[in-house]
Amino acid sequence: QVQLVESGGGLVQTGGSLRLSCAASGRTFSWYAMGWFRQAPGKEREFVATISGSGGSTDYADSVKGRFTISRDNAKNTVYLQMNSLKPEDTAVYYCAARRSRGLPYALSHYDYWGQGTQVTVSS
Repeated sequence: QVQLVESGGGLVQTGGSLRLSCAASGRTFSWYAMGWFRQAPGKEREFVATISGSGGSTDYADSVKGRFTISRDNAKNTVYLQMNSLKPEDTAVYYCAARRSRGLPYALSHYDYWGQGTQVTVSS
């Protein structure tokens, strides 16, 4: 069982930056690929970024490429999402998720564990 707790959300102006963190329980964090997803009001939850267990592989949704960076610190059981050049359309609840996998999971259904989410609001 893996428990995930996100933090770092908040209110920021267009063009600003935020760093989200997701702390995971357990002693085998490096066995898990991690992902970030987001859900805006009235919309479905969508993929944002994913990182392999070692941190050696990452991938992003086209909408955030070049602006967001996913990283992890396995010694701290934490995954991060650095968000730069934020836009109003980035406003959403952001969720981290975990899957015991060697690859890069992209689909919601591929992930086994989810955090409770953290709100990100970008004002125009």
